[in-house]
Amino acid sequence: MIKSKILFILAIFLILSACADKQPGLPALSDTAVILAFGNSITAGNGAPPTQNYPSQLAEKLQRTVINAGVPGEVSANGLKRLPALLDKHRPELLLLCHGGNDMIRKLGKDNLAMNLRAMIQEAINRDISVVLIGVPKPGIFLDSLDIYSQIAGEYNLPIESEVVPTVLSDNALKLDLIHPNARGYAMMADAIYLLLQKNKAI
Repeated sequence: MIKSKILFILAIFLILSACADKQPGLPALSDTAVILAFGNSITAGNGAPPTQNYPSQLAEKLQRTVINAGVPGEVSANGLKRLPALLDKHRPELLLLCHGGNDMIRKLGKDNLAMNLRAMIQEAINRDISVVLIGVPKPGIFLDSLDIYSQIAGEYNLPIESEVVPTVLSDNALKLDLIHPNARGYAMMADAIYLLLQKNKAI
């Protein structure tokens, strides 16, 4: 009986340990790390002065280079075509991937978006580049990050920031229009991503 209890406790411990091993984490960023912020207009910073987009504000907080690779209006299929050359050119230690809003606006289908996001993540993984996924909301009355972002983050064991963009776009004081933050909104994005990197021991 005692032996059975010991084996049961040991089994529970091993299960919990395995679950702990699967928690997202990031390698520590070097002092000279290059970070690639990749996406569309939210990354580019539509709605704020050039120095107040989220990559610029994050670079100041991190004291590291954050390259703004946002292209307004881009859909994920075009992002997938564009990303590999940027990864090869800049060799970032970390990719911040915030893409998909235009797919949803144009109703291109979440399955297609999910396929392209997975392919972009795989391009980074193939180059030993860490990835943080940033979820964006589906247009509508209730702005919640589309469930595919959390699903994909789980598949690849990636850290994800799924709350900040929906939160910003739900507050008129933090946005320029229905789909773009203002400088204060981008500051909130930079803060949230900074805290996520801290939590995952990247900084």
